[in-house]
Amino acid sequence: MNDTLTIAVSKGRIFKDVLPLLARAGIELRDDPETSRKLILDTNQEHVKIVLIRTTDVPTYVQYGAADLGVAGKDVLLEHGGAGLYEPLDMEIARCRLMVAGRPGASAAGNRLRIATKYVESARRYYAAQGKQVEIIKLYGSMELAPLVGLADLIVDLVDTGNTLKANGLVPMDHIADISSRLIVNKASMKMKHAQVQHFIEQMTAAVVAARG
Repeated sequence: MNDTLTIAVSKGRIFKDVLPLLARAGIELRDDPETSRKLILDTNQEHVKIVLIRTTDVPTYVQYGAADLGVAGKDVLLEHGGAGLYEPLDMEIARCRLMVAGRPGASAAGNRLRIATKYVESARRYYAAQGKQVEIIKLYGSMELAPLVGLADLIVDLVDTGNTLKANGLVPMDHIADISSRLIVNKASMKMKHAQVQHFIEQMTAAVVAARG
């Protein structure tokens, strides 16, 4: 039986934030992700590999068993739906908020609002829970531009400091969800590699607690 644990992580903020937690658990990279072009990185533990993939693909890789575990933002998991996954731990990293935002004085009242977002499912659920019918326009970036050029009335996007909104003349309005990165586990891996997976979860839990300081 293959006893290697593969952990899917996306490059960027989550990757940088998760490295110290892995180090607390005694897991350190042998490959330098800044200079290596490898997508499967070796660690100092022979049976632990890190797989680098796009943020939005992490839950899919874990769901279908291409990775045993992964670290994904709650925003991505809300869009994915969580099928085939366990979510045993809040890693308490890459924190931000999923919010509605718009121009100062913009109204969120009435039906048939146009909402620009890449978080289509989250936006749809949020407005459906309020009994509102909205038109959702999917964008992949530069969300703040949409209200400025009349493409949408409001946006649904991640907000960290709020500086990007402010710089573009927008204000945060309604809070949808608190976002942080979560440890996710493939359900089959939890059964087939239970001891290893459980040990890793316990290591990460201890690392998160220690990081609180």
